[in-house]
Amino acid sequence: MTSFSELLDSLQDYPRVKIVGSFEELVETPMRDGINALCWPRRLEGDFGEIVEKLAVGKGITSIDEARLRALDLSAEGCVAREILLQDQELLRGRELQPSLDCIHGYLNEIEPELLRTDVQSWHVDSATVEADTYLCTYFGACSEGLRNEDAVRRVDVPEFRAELRTIYGEGDDEGFREFLHEHYLDLHYIPLRHAEPFSFGRGPLWRIATEFPGSPVPPCVHRAPATLPGEPPRMLLIS
Repeated sequence: MTSFSELLDSLQDYPRVKIVGSFEELVETPMRDGINALCWPRRLEGDFGEIVEKLAVGKGITSIDEARLRALDLSAEGCVAREILLQDQELLRGRELQPSLDCIHGYLNEIEPELLRTDVQSWHVDSATVEADTYLCTYFGACSEGLRNEDAVRRVDVPEFRAELRTIYGEGDDEGFREFLHEHYLDLHYIPLRHAEPFSFGRGPLWRIATEFPGSPVPPCVHRAPATLPGEPPRMLLIS
């Protein structure tokens, strides 16, 4: 696991990432000049692992509501972690956002072949019909990763992939083919270039990343959820 100092050092090499010093700066800093990811780095106290253990979630994605979180019988360190989880959600709700606290114990959907992958463990960007950003924080477990836009290419723009997708689409004009790609979210997924070096979102930092929406002043942030490995504990993730 990347340490706090290592995380900060590594992010200095990514000009599309900007470090901010407070929650207010995180939500109020405009995305511009190519910057499409804002990071509020934090060293969080408390035992988030205890919370994950006592939630005892099953396979898949389980959303944890406030009542379930408050009902847990926790140690002092667990209580510290719980208060952070509640406070972070309150901060986001105060900005008219809708955070969800999720425990992710693997994914139940089958991973598609590389050509057709649209799962969150595939490199992708988020999209919206109006101006919007994605907020996320990993508290426990494996961390999300990001990728510079210069180090990735849309899968549908790779000639051999595009040709195969065109075959799957069948007869029809170019406009219909573009609609096919969009309707199936295939135009939101990327593959890394050979020299690409992903960066970790780390445990504790709260991130705000750009999405793809009409008129966006910056390209959307390419990112992915970590691969699910056998025997790993569930992740605890806040997303909005």
